[in-house]
Amino acid sequence: MKIGEFCNAIGVSNKSYNGFMSQSGTYKGSGFAAYEAAWEFFKKRELKGIPAPKKKRTTAPATTVAAAAASNNVASVSIPGEETDAVDIYDTCDEIRRKINLHLKKDGVTQAGFLRDLMAQYHKSDRKIQSKQLTDFRSKKGADRGNTSCVYYASYVFFEKLRIKEGKKKTPTREKMEQIWGAQGGMNTTDRGTGYTWSGPGMVPREDRFGRVWNDME
Repeated sequence: MKIGEFCNAIGVSNKSYNGFMSQSGTYKGSGFAAYEAAWEFFKKRELKGIPAPKKKRTTAPATTVAAAAASNNVASVSIPGEETDAVDIYDTCDEIRRKINLHLKKDGVTQAGFLRDLMAQYHKSDRKIQSKQLTDFRSKKGADRGNTSCVYYASYVFFEKLRIKEGKKKTPTREKMEQIWGAQGGMNTTDRGTGYTWSGPGMVPREDRFGRVWNDME
């Protein structure tokens, strides 16, 4: 049943339906006519013994997954520092999150497969990276928020090796990051909260998209 057909079936407008569907929360949306009308509609179906339609589970074809795995295999690429798990990082946490989001949208790429790719970037230890760690890192926001996460380090190494494998040039932003953080050996991955600084009276901390922090007048 299409949205328009469903609205006609329960007797509400598309506006009421869309307004209700845009809400989030246990009680939000209870004031919409679509809420009561839909409840009555599904209750009648339940009393008639009509089962709710099951959502079809979509999975990527095995051939697509296999092709993606082969395309993302970066085992043949090596970069300085990876053997000691000490690669210098020149992408902010936000940039890595952007790359992760785009990567997971590719055909054949699964979260489980991506986690395996991340774990393979550690060499000194048998590092286990779980889906919760990936979710936690992706939920943060800020140039250096999540900088101590193993997901941050492993993702950078993976995407850097993938860039080299695909023969892509460094972006202007990447080159700028090397200019800014080269003397420090890349972004800090050991001290949490590097984006914080002491501010005197009348001063407020600022942070730019490269992760640089300074104090400015209010």
